[in-house]
Amino acid sequence: MTLIYIEALKIGTNLGVTTISALGLVELPLKGRRFTWSNKQPSPLLERLDWFFTYAIWIVSYPNTFASSLVNETSDHVPCIISISTVIPKKSIFRFENYWMEHQDFLPLVQQAWSTPTHENDAAKIITAKFKNLRRVLKEWQRNLSSLKIAI
Repeated sequence: MTLIYIEALKIGTNLGVTTISALGLVELPLKGRRFTWSNKQPSPLLERLDWFFTYAIWIVSYPNTFASSLVNETSDHVPCIISISTVIPKKSIFRFENYWMEHQDFLPLVQQAWSTPTHENDAAKIITAKFKNLRRVLKEWQRNLSSLKIAI
C-alpha cells in the first residue's frame, strides 16, 4: 500500500488514496519489473503507471494472485497479466479396471459393498453413498490385488 500513497502524492491529490481506502482495495504485487513504462531513450525515464487492485476477501480466497509483466517489444508500455493460482486438494482418482470383472472375488465384493445399508432417505443421496462406498471398497481391494497374478 505504500506505493499507492506515494503515487497519489505524486499526482498531488488525496482523492486516489481516499477512494482506494474507502473501497477496501488492496494492491496486487507486480512481479518481474518495478516499472511499467519507459520513454525508450538511451538514458531511460522509467515510471510505474499501472497498478492492480482487488478486494481483501479475494486475497484471502486466492493468496497466490499477482500481476506480472510481459515482454514489450514495440510499445513504450509494458503489458501485464494477472495470474490467479490456487491449490485445490484432490482426492486420488478412481480408475475402474476391466480385468477386475474377470476376477472370481469381484462380483461378490460388489454385491456386498452395494448391499451395505446407508443412513440416507433421499434417493439421490442413497445412490451417491452406495457409489462412494463401492469406490472405497474397490480401491482397498485393488491395493491387495496383484495385476501380475491376474496376468499369469
